Amino acid sequence: MKKRLFGLLCTIILCLSLSVPVFAEGEMPLLVDNADLLDEDEESELLAKLQEISADKQMDVVVVTENEIGGATPMEYADDFYDYNGYADDGVLLLVSMAERDWYISTKGYGITAFTDAGIQYIGEEIISDLGDGYYADAFQAYADLCADFIDQARTGAPYDVDHLPEPPYSFFGTLVIALVVGFIISLIATGIMRLQLKSVFSRSEAAEYVKKGSMKVTRSSDLFLYRHIDRRARPKESSSGSSSGGSSTHVSSSGSTHGGGGGKF
Repeated sequence: MKKRLFGLLCTIILCLSLSVPVFAEGEMPLLVDNADLLDEDEESELLAKLQEISADKQMDVVVVTENEIGGATPMEYADDFYDYNGYADDGVLLLVSMAERDWYISTKGYGITAFTDAGIQYIGEEIISDLGDGYYADAFQAYADLCADFIDQARTGAPYDVDHLPEPPYSFFGTLVIALVVGFIISLIATGIMRLQLKSVFSRSEAAEYVKKGSMKVTRSSDLFLYRHIDRRARPKESSSGSSSGGSSTHVSSSGSTHGGGGGKF
């Protein structure tokens, strides 16, 4: 009896030990830095942020870096990496490939709704400068923050799109220009007030004040038509297609899943 119980216990332990690796193999972390672009501290900080956002927004937010992606296109590689590595049905993945300096964002499930084509390009424009300059940690942190913002906005029922994108970040130089313009206007007002106080000086629109009365007699006057000038401008034609369309374009990956996405160079 004891032998049977011992054998049954060993069988259960063996089954459990075999099942754990199989489950783990199908799941990858939210940060996969195969190109080794981040140091240990940067990896830990970014992974913690990705995990927090993914849990809070109920979507996987992923970053993947590679030195090269073989013969695949960035779209194919990003889609397949997401599909075949156990990520959630709803999510977004940023791929950075160093070989050809490519960035690509792949979306799936609710990620297609939250990240429109225009939104993806907006995110790309926000991180491309840091990617190009080698500030990879800053680029990935900005990507994660933008993902959280875009998902929150999509939950309101009005995702960021062509005519509705986030406000540009605070610009020191822009604020400086505004301050200079306001200062210039204030100085004009101040000098205008001082000018009005000069009551002893007046401008004259006619020369009659400077002519002695009776010294000038007009014997003949006439009006002469000199010329005519007409500006002709074509009226702009209204476009039959209206404003540029928004939303997300989609395609089917090798796994048969539907994805959205977009990318570029850095």
